[in-house]
Amino acid sequence: MRKKPSELDFEEYIRQVEPAKREKSYAWSTAIGLQQVDGLTPSDYLLEVAKKNIEGKISLNKAQSLIDSYYESKTERTDDKDETEEADKVSVRTAQILSEKAFSFSPFFFTAIHKRLFDRILKHAGEIRKYNISKKEWVLNGDSVMYGASYELRMALDYDFERECEFNYSNLSMDEIVRHLSSFVSRLWQIHAFGEGNTRTTAVFTIKYLRSMGFKVGNDIFAKNSWYFRNALVRANYKNVRKGIQQEPEYLEKFFRNLLMGEHNELKNRYMLINPPKEWKKLSRPEQVPEQVPEQVPNKLYSDTPLVIDLIKVIGPQEFSISQLMKLLKLKHRPNFLEYHLKPSVQNGFVCMKYPDSPHHPRQKYLLTVKGLALYNELTKKL
Repeated sequence: MRKKPSELDFEEYIRQVEPAKREKSYAWSTAIGLQQVDGLTPSDYLLEVAKKNIEGKISLNKAQSLIDSYYESKTERTDDKDETEEADKVSVRTAQILSEKAFSFSPFFFTAIHKRLFDRILKHAGEIRKYNISKKEWVLNGDSVMYGASYELRMALDYDFERECEFNYSNLSMDEIVRHLSSFVSRLWQIHAFGEGNTRTTAVFTIKYLRSMGFKVGNDIFAKNSWYFRNALVRANYKNVRKGIQQEPEYLEKFFRNLLMGEHNELKNRYMLINPPKEWKKLSRPEQVPEQVPEQVPNKLYSDTPLVIDLIKVIGPQEFSISQLMKLLKLKHRPNFLEYHLKPSVQNGFVCMKYPDSPHHPRQKYLLTVKGLALYNELTKKL
């Protein structure tokens, strides 16, 4: 099957060994893929600008400047061109946000993402909606999810963020982590805090949040399955007792298992359709979809580096300085410890700094990320 132009433009870069090009490609691929959630397609000019950024010829700020200037120079306006302009501008802004390290787990940061993505595109960018909404969903045969009521949106956001902040991941298996994260993202999306752009905002925030937890979300699952992601969110939040339909979180969990655990669950929109056509019925239930057995699926949670495993076991649920870690591991050569224990542990998302914005902080210590804790729990279960 012939691939879309946006896929052709980025796959060659994603295969690159050079990390900078690969990371930029992931950001652009995801940014452009997410526009498909609202049926938007970027222009050829956007793809040219993206390539220049990936190849190091221009910065992301320059890329945004070029896109803004491109549309400022256009005088003729049509609905199609307006949609392409939105796709281009939101794509470059998404790539910028995904390329930045900064993150804060808060409702303010969540709404700030919406503001950055849609400023001067949507009338009320970054503002909580003041009216109730419903949306006809293809996957629900025209029915709508029950979205948050306008008068309670701010309270609902604060409540969900507070609950997530207080949640303790330390004793969870990876299966439990995936279920919990799926539930949190599902609830966040169901609030539908904004009039438009909720799925794209939720996706960008989710990627940033997962990275802050140590997960390497540098793949094209969001890019290639953005429409599935939205439909899975719909099914996770739709309930119709009269029709005998319950909320179905397993579709969203399959998405996150592929994303975080490297599984290969088949992500097909038709499996989620309520009352599918007769010719689809044989494949309409996910349990009938052939999947790889667990032994054949490479799990991203694990590490095959003994020195990394040793460090994870030593840190456990606590936090230590470099000197304390070296003492616990009975090591004396600091450069070797940094190069072969600490560096790969941090790069693979298992360990993080207590003060990431100040690497040379006098009280700097190292602790396990959520991903590292999950692996620690798996390792200690085997003891």
